[in-house]
Amino acid sequence: MARRIDVTGAGGLRLAAWEFTDPPKPEAGPDAEAEAEPGVPGVLLLHGLMGRASHWAATARRLAERHRAVALDQRGHGQSDKPPPAAYTREAYVEDAEAAVEQLGLAPAVLVGHAMGALTAWQLAAERPDLVRGLVICDMRASALGGASQREWADWFRSWPVPFANLADVRKWFGEDDPRVERPSPARGAFYAEVMHECEDGWRPVFHPRHMLSSRETWVYDAHWEELAQVRCPTLVVRGVDGELGRAEAQEMVRVLPRGEYAEVPDAGHLAHYDLPGAWWGAVSPFLDRLLGD
Repeated sequence: MARRIDVTGAGGLRLAAWEFTDPPKPEAGPDAEAEAEPGVPGVLLLHGLMGRASHWAATARRLAERHRAVALDQRGHGQSDKPPPAAYTREAYVEDAEAAVEQLGLAPAVLVGHAMGALTAWQLAAERPDLVRGLVICDMRASALGGASQREWADWFRSWPVPFANLADVRKWFGEDDPRVERPSPARGAFYAEVMHECEDGWRPVFHPRHMLSSRETWVYDAHWEELAQVRCPTLVVRGVDGELGRAEAQEMVRVLPRGEYAEVPDAGHLAHYDLPGAWWGAVSPFLDRLLGD
């Protein structure tokens, strides 16, 4: 089960954090809530662009057996507030994560980030090493992606056949019909179905595409190697073998990191943690066990 805890982010923005807990014992009664024990190691999970906290559910449930596991709906995503485009700065995303760690009492936390969430995680680790004991970077490049990438994303958003008539159509388009799909991927379809909500005219994303482009605008033109080199805590760089982060760049990231390690998930793509949660857990759990204790 997951319970919502509101966090006040940068600029007073209301953010939805979700703490995954063990179900209450039957003898405790149906209305009992599980409470984290004092001193239990904390983990903050940060989704990628267009994601939401629920995408971490499989990982968070495993972590919650022994640790505090909290997933954050980042600004403009999930059930968090949707500020105007100018509010999607790198600084704001990092301040939001910092606020979550501090307000929820997770420090020193392990940060687990996917794609954009991984960049947020390593930027926070570089700026506030006192808040972070360890870091997992999943399928995020440190190199600049450039203007062509931003234009491709804008074109892609315009290609979405919204509104969708139903969630089955969402799953089919993102899992099969999307020109970016190389082979059918039911998991990809399910991933995007989770970020849709029903409107008067059909199903649309819970986020605004222009806000997602504003978010990308703040990091695609720059490389982030310098910030990566400033991360002093143990860091695991994980990639899906068929993901967006190539092996050579991932291994260079490990070399740049003062305490970097490398892992990969066979047969997985960009959404390794969602597509193949068992294989993903097998890749990251030895590292997490060393950080958090067996």
